[in-house]
Amino acid sequence: MAFSTGSESGAPMSEINVTPLVDVMLVLLIIFMITAPLMSHKIKVELPQANLDKREEKIPPAPPITVTVTEDGKLYWNDQPVTANMLESQLSVEAQKTPQPAVNIRGDETTKYRTISEVVNKAQAQGIRKVGFVATKVRPR
Repeated sequence: MAFSTGSESGAPMSEINVTPLVDVMLVLLIIFMITAPLMSHKIKVELPQANLDKREEKIPPAPPITVTVTEDGKLYWNDQPVTANMLESQLSVEAQKTPQPAVNIRGDETTKYRTISEVVNKAQAQGIRKVGFVATKVRPR
């Protein structure tokens, strides 16, 4: 049994069916009602304010220092021979600089690790934060 809008001519209905629209709107309303409380944070934190107007000038990084340790335990500071006491005093001076330079340690392949470890410990004791090792990349055969 078909219902018409009052005209018996069999013309199509010109009214919009709003029932599906209401159904979709109610589903969205329920979804937002459920997810809205989940988006609020339980712990209140005062976040810092970003200040993009006052940008600090970038200080260029200091060139790294190379400490070379030979097989027989001789020390070289940027290819200049030094003693253990001179090494400590130069590391102490470099640790006071801003920005602090990195110290790269080049050890001979046959150097005992104990000798290299002593150099690393001296650098850290003087306050050097960045101590690294220099090695050659192994080439695949």
